[in-house]
Amino acid sequence: MRSARVPSAFLSFLVLVGAAQTQTWQPLLHQPAFHTDTALQLTDGTVMVHEYMSPNWWRLTPNKKGSYLNGSWTRLNSMPSNYGPLFFASAVLPDGRVIVEGGEYNLGQSAETNLGAIYDPATDAWTPVHPPDGWAEIGDSPGVVLANGQFMLGNRDNRKAALLDAGTLTWTLTGVGKRDRFNEAGLILLPDETVLTIDADDPPHSEKYNDGNWMNAGSTKVILPDPGFRELGPTILRPDGTVFATGANTTESGHTAVYHPPAKPAGKGKWTPGPDIPDGNDMGDAPAALLPDGNVLCDTSPGIFRAGVKFYEFDGTSFMSVPDPPRSNLSTSSNGRLLVLPTGQILLSTADGRNLDVEVYTAAGKPDPAWAPSITSAPATVVRGNTYQISGMQFNGLSAGADYGDDAQMATNYPLVRITNQATKHVFYARTHDHSTMAVATGNKVVSTNFDVPQNAETGVSRLQVVANGIASVAVAVNVN
Repeated sequence: MRSARVPSAFLSFLVLVGAAQTQTWQPLLHQPAFHTDTALQLTDGTVMVHEYMSPNWWRLTPNKKGSYLNGSWTRLNSMPSNYGPLFFASAVLPDGRVIVEGGEYNLGQSAETNLGAIYDPATDAWTPVHPPDGWAEIGDSPGVVLANGQFMLGNRDNRKAALLDAGTLTWTLTGVGKRDRFNEAGLILLPDETVLTIDADDPPHSEKYNDGNWMNAGSTKVILPDPGFRELGPTILRPDGTVFATGANTTESGHTAVYHPPAKPAGKGKWTPGPDIPDGNDMGDAPAALLPDGNVLCDTSPGIFRAGVKFYEFDGTSFMSVPDPPRSNLSTSSNGRLLVLPTGQILLSTADGRNLDVEVYTAAGKPDPAWAPSITSAPATVVRGNTYQISGMQFNGLSAGADYGDDAQMATNYPLVRITNQATKHVFYARTHDHSTMAVATGNKVVSTNFDVPQNAETGVSRLQVVANGIASVAVAVNVN
């Protein structure tokens, strides 16, 4: 439970490393005229941003050079007028539509609403979605898109979960053997296509969802949820296959833990304690995002719901202090939202109903080329307005990209197609849809997606790339007619 407007170390040798000057925050050239909330990356390269405590959504479109810093805003059609959530589940589906479910608040009132809606970017239209049978509340429940493309929603009040049929907008219950309810817990997709969760009500226990069944995933070794609100922090899958899990302020600072997945999906895996979050900070209800170089950008606060945001990068071993955005002393990490952009930068929006400032973080590190998508089959010539298939490897990236915890999901584990005209250097994103998989870290497996060439794409010789979680493939030549 959160207020909507309330603004023992494991490693004794933990050293805070000063940030390089190239790590920067920059404000958008055109700041929004509305109070922001959760942001989602649409498959046409634009960013969809919810207006705080309202039914309204807005679109951020990059400029012709592909810059989101210099992008422009347009208003999208609104959700049903009775639905204006805060702290809700959200995801981009394989067909490019966006699902929004529940909300701890609705239209400014504490609600634990069971309302839901699905957005189709192709028609700029919302359709109401009925809750699973018998679910009187959804609230700030967790959600995740499984490797097969189905959206799974956990019930914060009990041990039930449901799968959405995106065609009929109906639900089917799933999950046998769940030990703990989904309250305050997050869901993270692993490379073996299982889903990991940390039990907030039953620490230090963790569980895995595997083909409809829940199984023991072992002890996190340290207590991650706080003893009062049971809040947890985000969990981020890193390129080395480990999962970095963060906690709330249980003593003097938030604990962390690292999960090492098993060799086979049926295995339990192993947890090891990680370093405590520095300076008495914690990540109870907070965002984190995977940077292109494999570090994790962490939004922390000095206690749950307390103002005084401090940012760090976690490099797999220790935390590095990095610059903070403007007015961070007035904000709390529970109001932060981080989204991985196709440029590899991180978009920060603040859901506090006061702040109109949206910032973009540029990290110092570069990705390992082995992490990039790889194109194996693509058309040599395309026609504006037509649809084509493209195939290759690692189209979904190595991670969901960003996480918040039990709600505000902003995963980007799906391919984007970027076309850059050779003569003008102008950038165009082709809307992708119907990906062959939503699995992460697919390795050498050949996967595919479909893309629609924009009507406004400039003709002529161009470069085509697939982008996943801010990392672009080597370009292939394409002629746009």
